[in-house]
Amino acid sequence: MRYGYFLSCEEFGPRELVRQAKLAEQAGFEALWISDHFHPWNDAQGNSPFVWSVIGALSEATRLPVTTAVTCPTVRIHPAVIAQAAATAAVQHEGRFVLGVGSGEALNEHIFGDAWPPAGIRLDMLEEAVEVIRVLQRGKEITHHGRYYTVQNARIYTVPERPVPIYVSGFGPKAARLAGRIGDGFVCTSPDADLVRMFREAGGGDKPAQAGFKVCHARTADDGLATAHRLWPNMMLPGELSQVLPTPRHFEQASRLVARDGMAGALPCGPDPKSYLDTMREYVDAGFDEVYVNQIGPDQDEFFRFWEREIRPAIPQLTSA
Repeated sequence: MRYGYFLSCEEFGPRELVRQAKLAEQAGFEALWISDHFHPWNDAQGNSPFVWSVIGALSEATRLPVTTAVTCPTVRIHPAVIAQAAATAAVQHEGRFVLGVGSGEALNEHIFGDAWPPAGIRLDMLEEAVEVIRVLQRGKEITHHGRYYTVQNARIYTVPERPVPIYVSGFGPKAARLAGRIGDGFVCTSPDADLVRMFREAGGGDKPAQAGFKVCHARTADDGLATAHRLWPNMMLPGELSQVLPTPRHFEQASRLVARDGMAGALPCGPDPKSYLDTMREYVDAGFDEVYVNQIGPDQDEFFRFWEREIRPAIPQLTSA
């Protein structure tokens, strides 16, 4: 089991994200996730730097492996461009880079006015995009005329020694099975043992399964809950809303339906390490190999001290139980 820190591009600017990565390494985290967004989910979160610039900076700031969680290589950015970006990132990180991909959200992908396809088509597009990325990263000139993408006489010259691993996210059965069939690993954000099983039975086998969750360490549980509700009420929106709402404003409107008390118990909040360890145990029991933790809000330094002091010493017992 490997434990990592989840860098939130929705909440923090590029320099602060690099600073957090350094603190994460010092606190004993073993890897990094980083989100890839054009917009934050709401204006209160307040940031959205270009992730590939931050990934380059991380390569000079830390030795931790980095995974995008996740990049959508289908609409806003052509998969040929993602292939080049990921190849460069892998070279910068000396092979310690994983391209996490998913079918995306309208929030980030609608900005050029393209129609937002239904989920089934988005997964088909994702499968072809992964094919294009893999072929290009062989470093040979290719021409591809597919159902969704055209690549003409393209070659990536700066390529890593080994192909970039591509992990596929899945939040439902069809996506989990696609991840098992085409992915080098699996990405998820819920402790759902059934999804892990579907991934493995569909071809994932013993490939890595990653998951992440949010926390809000604070002076009291009420303080943590208040911060989580102010910044991340959207995490409680049901169904496909997070995939189809197009702007932060729409997420703010929908999030008015989320009461603060309705978030109680949805994530660890406050100073008690037990709730954090209990949540981590859920992901261990679900069969994930790597778990990434994201601290909500500005109290990052105190969270890393808390992790190093209260959580990290208990991890061996957590994983051996």
